[in-house]
Amino acid sequence: GLVIDGRTLEHVLHDSLQNIFLEITEKCRAVVCCQATPLQKSVLVKVVRSKLKAMTLAVGDGANDVSMIQVADTGVGISGQEGMQAVMASDFAISQFRHLRKLLLVHGHWCYTRLTNMVLYYFYKNVAYVNLLFWYQFFCGFSGTSMTDYWILILFNLLFTSVPPIIYGVLDKDVSAEILMELPQLYKMSQ
Repeated sequence: GLVIDGRTLEHVLHDSLQNIFLEITEKCRAVVCCQATPLQKSVLVKVVRSKLKAMTLAVGDGANDVSMIQVADTGVGISGQEGMQAVMASDFAISQFRHLRKLLLVHGHWCYTRLTNMVLYYFYKNVAYVNLLFWYQFFCGFSGTSMTDYWILILFNLLFTSVPPIIYGVLDKDVSAEILMELPQLYKMSQ
């Protein structure tokens, strides 16, 4: 990791040192900025996002972190002594910094697998319905006749579009939380 203070960050964000700084940050797993202004934090995240094409996660606990959280791909606000501004501007909120590990490794893994499976499910559902319409057109001589009543179509979409994602989102856990916490490599492997 790399820890950098606000005064050094001011010099690094100028164009002359920016490329050298980005080469160093590319080799780091995390960059921690301390005693930086809100503008410096948000500019740093913008530079890393645009120049390195990296996915960024910003974690903050106060009003001075709001701009950084909003610029990042994913923002996490920590509710604490400094108020709720960071939580209001964030994508996810946690009560303490130590919960960040579980948010990323457990809930991030589950969310990723659920989303990928649901995308496949929606493709399957739509292919099944369009395939049925296609073969029906041969039966009716391509006259454009409606195959189903509107209430059947509404029921089809209700049953196959809303109920399965709710059930799947609540119940699906491919790996238990304990195993995900013990083996953080599973997060990367699932991608």
